Amino acid sequence: MPRPPILRLLPLGMPWPTVDPFLFCVHHDDAYPRANAAMGPDAPLAGRTPEQDFSRKDGWSMYHGTVVPGFPAHPHRGFETVTVVRRGLIDHSDSLGAAARFGRGDVQWLTAGRGIVHAEMFPLLDTSADNPVELFQIWLNLPAARKMAAPHFTMSWAEDVPRAIAVDARSRRTVLTLVTGHLPASGGEGPAPAPPPPPSSWAADPDADVAIATLRMEPGATWTLPAARSDATRRVLYFFAGQSVEIAGTLLREHAAIELAAGTDIALANRDEPAEFLLLQGRPLGEPVAQHGPFVMNTRAEIVQAMEDYRRTQFGGWPWPDAAPVHGRDPARFARHPDGRVERPPALAPAEGGRP
Repeated sequence: MPRPPILRLLPLGMPWPTVDPFLFCVHHDDAYPRANAAMGPDAPLAGRTPEQDFSRKDGWSMYHGTVVPGFPAHPHRGFETVTVVRRGLIDHSDSLGAAARFGRGDVQWLTAGRGIVHAEMFPLLDTSADNPVELFQIWLNLPAARKMAAPHFTMSWAEDVPRAIAVDARSRRTVLTLVTGHLPASGGEGPAPAPPPPPSSWAADPDADVAIATLRMEPGATWTLPAARSDATRRVLYFFAGQSVEIAGTLLREHAAIELAAGTDIALANRDEPAEFLLLQGRPLGEPVAQHGPFVMNTRAEIVQAMEDYRRTQFGGWPWPDAAPVHGRDPARFARHPDGRVERPPALAPAEGGRP
């Protein structure tokens, strides 16, 4: 018998539930107030737990930051982080000496491989208005044979991330933003090819059928999510914004993670408010997972080795003057790679500056 189109419905928590080959997914959506002189929130921090603030008090958190919100230096081994920044800016610094300021639709893909230390801080630059920050961070597992690959980071600037607009019979629009992978056209012109993933990524294998995408549906819009390449692919659709939607004929009035039968076209119908979704799909690795915090390997012995390697080498050491670097008040986006090469968005205009 054919599988039902909806396999499971799960509530959205913190973090969101994931399936192989994904390990972790979190949606940060913080309504930060205006900035102070130190690029932190111009608001009292009383009532927040220092360095452990996930409170969402007043609509925002400091996370592990003490002055600027964010995540000071911390290690990773054995997987990849994909950071999709929809609003605000992120300052990246790492143990390879690389740095970046990215956001406003940009995507950073970091292969931790055999080990890297990085910081992800959220500098607040506007001293006269609010500083909203919204992002997804997604952890994608690495195959056992590639877990000790050299660390590597790739920037996909917003100008290079493909988008497609599908218009239904009532002229209601669905906007598809394709971070990686392939999705066939449905109800309109399909998106252009997504930027290539890093070379060691599971997503670099075409048979892995990895795709990451966001969808935004206008009120009343209908759209069909095309079937994946294989029934072996696992696919989760996260309904995270909007009031109510129908998915394969099932009405949802609560935000949820919906595991779908990947080999089936899935009809989506929005109701009265704009609705937004995140799609994660990929063929499972089917390998054992041993995880201890920021280390993800295949066996407990490999975790012990990762901890020992980090104690001994600090994965290359930390070349920055403090654990939470930020890159000044210039809002220009940039990426400086470990070899010194500086990369900027392709449509960099004079107004966005000439940051070194």
